[in-house]
Amino acid sequence: MWAVSTVTMLVLAGILPDFQLQSPDGDSATTIAVTAALGAGAFGVLSAVVWPLLVRLLLLVPALVLGLLVFFLNGSLLLLALRLSPSGRPEAAPETAVIVAAVMSAVASATGAALAVRDDDAYRSRLHRLALRRGRTLPPCSTTPGTAVVQLDGVGHDVLRDAVDQGLMPTVARWLGTGPDRAASPDRAASPDRATAPPTHRLTPWRTDWSSQTGASQLGILHGTNHDVPAFRWYEKDAGEVMVCNRPTSAVELQRRAVARTGHGGLLADDGASRGNLFSGGAGESALVLSVSARRGPGTRSRAGYFAYFSDPANAVRTALSFIAETGREIGQSLRARLRKQRPRVSRGGLYPLIRAFATVVERDVVVAAVVGDLLAGRSVVYADLVAYDEVAHHSGPHSRDAAKVLRRLDRALALIEKVAEHAPRPYRIVVLSDHGQSPGETFRARYGLTLGDLVRAGCGLPVPRRARRTRSGAEARAAVRAALRRPVEEGAEHHRPARRPEPVVLASGNLGLVSFPDVPHRMSEEEIAARHPALLPTLANHPGIGFLLVRSEEHGGVVLGARGARIPLADLDADPGPLAVFGPGAADAVRRTHSFPHTADIMVNSSHDPADGEVLAFEEQIGSHGGLGGAQSRPFLLSPLLCSPPVPEDTELVGAEEIHRVLRRWLTEAAAPPRVPAQAAPETEAETPRAAGTPGAGALGGETPAAGTPQAATPATGTSETDAETDAETEERAA
Repeated sequence: MWAVSTVTMLVLAGILPDFQLQSPDGDSATTIAVTAALGAGAFGVLSAVVWPLLVRLLLLVPALVLGLLVFFLNGSLLLLALRLSPSGRPEAAPETAVIVAAVMSAVASATGAALAVRDDDAYRSRLHRLALRRGRTLPPCSTTPGTAVVQLDGVGHDVLRDAVDQGLMPTVARWLGTGPDRAASPDRAASPDRATAPPTHRLTPWRTDWSSQTGASQLGILHGTNHDVPAFRWYEKDAGEVMVCNRPTSAVELQRRAVARTGHGGLLADDGASRGNLFSGGAGESALVLSVSARRGPGTRSRAGYFAYFSDPANAVRTALSFIAETGREIGQSLRARLRKQRPRVSRGGLYPLIRAFATVVERDVVVAAVVGDLLAGRSVVYADLVAYDEVAHHSGPHSRDAAKVLRRLDRALALIEKVAEHAPRPYRIVVLSDHGQSPGETFRARYGLTLGDLVRAGCGLPVPRRARRTRSGAEARAAVRAALRRPVEEGAEHHRPARRPEPVVLASGNLGLVSFPDVPHRMSEEEIAARHPALLPTLANHPGIGFLLVRSEEHGGVVLGARGARIPLADLDADPGPLAVFGPGAADAVRRTHSFPHTADIMVNSSHDPADGEVLAFEEQIGSHGGLGGAQSRPFLLSPLLCSPPVPEDTELVGAEEIHRVLRRWLTEAAAPPRVPAQAAPETEAETPRAAGTPGAGALGGETPAAGTPQAATPATGTSETDAETDAETEERAA
């Protein structure tokens, strides 16, 4: 590596005019070579010794400026290395030093990868060093299978199916038995009709709660309950504050409530790791976990996960370059959509390009690297969230070309995790799931010219912006107010407006809206709202962009309000055909459950839904949205190994995030159980018995012999196969 770095420095000195390894009077070739060797050696030592200390300081720096600091610090290390050289007079301009340092770091990483993949032992040793970055001694691993759960945020069941059919996700296709057999056909250039691999996983759709968003789903999956989480954001009258699932203080409180309700720490409490999630799940090891980032203390610094990845300068440079490239890609894609006058379309300016680059590059790289370390450390269970698709689909659309490219990269991340699991000290079962899907459609504001907040204010007789007042919806709402008050109010007649009260709090969670009246300490009933704002409920219920309302009723306990005066008590929602049938199966049960929450809003508003094309109207500025009922947002997926018991019995629907928690907990119990040997087991040849990675000769369940009729396919994390050096080199480079 030192020799290759020396040659690289010599080549760069010959190419770049502002990078010199000789004095103005000229030096001999020997002197120049010695200068390059000493400079490359000093840069390598500084990268190994000083760089980790600098990364510790980077933990205090906002992530969005991380890219620029990486290049600046790496270039500074090169300038320092040149100054330390006792031979010759090497010089480099600051901007040139940044380029030289980046190239040398990349070359050093590639060289190390090429040397490491010559055999599996070296490959495993190199990756194992990444797992030991934190300087602690790993305990001996059990031979029982571990479980790695990867959440592909926002990827719906149908989106995953389409991506597999279109060849965007070959790894998932192979797991489902529709892709090429990697072991049988290692030649990547082979014909596409070569033999397919036997299936190793099953794909199961599941149905979310009414609140189809990451906060509710992930809290239920990791902690076993999402009780009293009515939306992504909601107003709590007793505390007088807005709860937001991705706000650190709110995440801490929601996790505390869940632990108090269930009585246990969470899914990951037993030697688990939580990576890139909103909640810790009780894990002892966390990286980029929101509920942990709000705390202070040496054992709760979630951002320390950055250090495990960026302690290698090659990782830092590669991620920074990808960050800049992704930012430019987003700007280009946004400009192209604007020039083509693409519809629907939302604004993608401001900080969004940087936010997208962080979600699709930095977060992905850090989380995947953390999972690699967890697998090589032999942890019992790992849960990681990759948010790239969800972020892009919100602004580009769930079926856009931009989102499809993200799915390709997510599949490569799964392939890397699968490859690393083969080198882990224990067998692993890889489970992939999503927390919700996304439904396409334009925004409520784009279609009607006003926001849900504008419509609520108009229905309450409160002043609204002039642009909203001029829309048809705004004019109809103000006319309804005048009719309800029996006052022919003229525009600008301030003295006829209702007495001023605290204004309602209107919040949006995708296509789910929440209206709360903060001056009333309890949840208002339909009768109270009608007495206070007689035009509000009819205005909302009859609007074409709104599907239905949920309000408390003094007579029926709770009612669903719809257009043309429809008023259905919750007990009658199951009538055939049900009034909520257009929103999919289970909608009535989801609405009734949310109605029972203590912090359900005074008025719950679900946008309209077109079942023909699956579109909804987002109350936020998103053309791919989720959070309510309607379309693909309520239909995520669960991709599980065949070696795990079926999630639910055949012909039974998997419903709710809490049920996903129970399924995962059952699988963890099954994995930890001692192996069972059938009383009469037919002898099998060694070739017929699936082998677990790191356990030669053992069954995939740590010695269990599958019973008759049980699928014999091993999980992708098990089995040993010889792959060509090119594939290993690419895989190891991503792992580094």
